[in-house]
Amino acid sequence: MTATHSAASMDRPPLSHRETLLIIFGVLLPLFLGSLSQTIVASALPTIGLALGSSDDLSWIITAYLLTSTAATPLFGKFSDIHGRRVTMQIALWVFIAGSVACAFAPNLPMLVLARAVQGIAAGGLTSVPMTVLGDLAPPKQRVRYYTYFSLVYITAGALGPVLGGFFAQYIHWTAIFWFGVPLGLLGVVITSRLLRKLPGNHRYHKLDLAGAALIVAASTSFMFVLNAGGKTWAWSSPEILGLSALSLVLWAAFIWRLRRAPEPLIPLDIVSNKVVRTAIFANSFGWGAIVGLNIYLPIWLQTVSGMSPSQSGLALMIVMVAVNAGALAAAQITARVTHYKRTPLISLVVCIGATLWLAWHSAGMGTLEMQIVLAILGFSFGPVAPVTTVSLQNAVPPHQLGTAVGAMSFGRGLLTTILVAGFGVIVLHILPEHVAPGAGDAARALAAVKDHAALAGAFRTLFIVAALCLVVSLVGLLMMEEVPLQTSRDG
Repeated sequence: MTATHSAASMDRPPLSHRETLLIIFGVLLPLFLGSLSQTIVASALPTIGLALGSSDDLSWIITAYLLTSTAATPLFGKFSDIHGRRVTMQIALWVFIAGSVACAFAPNLPMLVLARAVQGIAAGGLTSVPMTVLGDLAPPKQRVRYYTYFSLVYITAGALGPVLGGFFAQYIHWTAIFWFGVPLGLLGVVITSRLLRKLPGNHRYHKLDLAGAALIVAASTSFMFVLNAGGKTWAWSSPEILGLSALSLVLWAAFIWRLRRAPEPLIPLDIVSNKVVRTAIFANSFGWGAIVGLNIYLPIWLQTVSGMSPSQSGLALMIVMVAVNAGALAAAQITARVTHYKRTPLISLVVCIGATLWLAWHSAGMGTLEMQIVLAILGFSFGPVAPVTTVSLQNAVPPHQLGTAVGAMSFGRGLLTTILVAGFGVIVLHILPEHVAPGAGDAARALAAVKDHAALAGAFRTLFIVAALCLVVSLVGLLMMEEVPLQTSRDG
């Protein structure tokens, strides 16, 4: 069957630039859906709590989504390598539609959390398979040019989510947040069903390691549950948290054992042992984790320390997101034209670290113009990191393992981002023990209630320094990543 399939793939004529763009734009809609659903609920949580008669544990509406989407990512990557991108994307879209309908009809908070978990499972495919499709379409040397479209959609969806969620909750109904995704999901089914038929086939027919899949889902979910529940639902030293932590360690050990023993492991050992893959994931994950953490806490800093209104802080965050896209676009054009493609992100990441340390130095506040310039520099200088590390990873693996490699990067990035964001919250709450009681709940709400300007400035100074250290770790990963010449043809 593999030989027949490979022969069929070789007989297909190469895609034109127009056909390539059509397929790329076709998978951007699922990517937008998966990314938007991650943030669209945040601003509507109070309204949802009132409607369902429960204000406790509202954060699990978001947490359940993050848990399942992160855990499901490597499964979709491997599945797409076995059964193809089109089938995998169709499954993810239909599961997303079903989850959206279930969310809209949820009669209470537990059912809504469960339905959001279903949405999250689908998001694992919606956000990872499109990047794999890009790997199928273009050789690494040209791939970076197209990457900008993906970066633009991802960051735009993250910025629009809270705005749309607040609008639907205030002016229509909170269920409109979920109904909104149904027609878009159906449109995505139609578009991807047609366009992905032309996609070059690189998948092979192998067995899916179901035992390994179950172990990685259980291990990552239990670990992220500990990070999200520790200090909030239960104290860090509670039997529940300690027991879940021990369970997670056992599951991770079992997953590693399975990787070494399975005939066809979920993540092949040749991918795990590939230094370029490891260092690319390392640099990408620590960099994105720091940026996502800053995106979460910067608006709180701007409101509580700098005295900005919510709308002003939101505009400032938009500056960061626009700048990241601009930096990614500039790096993509440079990378496609030069041999030593690592130089751009290495230089820019040093600048990004400097901008983050500048925030730490001026954590007590700065002028509006100075703040806008620093945030723009921070975003623009981080922009080159994501496309270069992603393309380097894809350049280092054979075409039939693209889905698995991209899934591994997405999984690592999601898991580390969760760890860093939770760590940022723990750091801040521990710095302000006299202002915030242990287990006081969400760090953002707790900080917003603190009135001691000096204490807040000191807390954020530490947070910015830790973010800068994470960026330093990302820089080390980039330095260690071998600069393998980018392939100029799709078949290597």
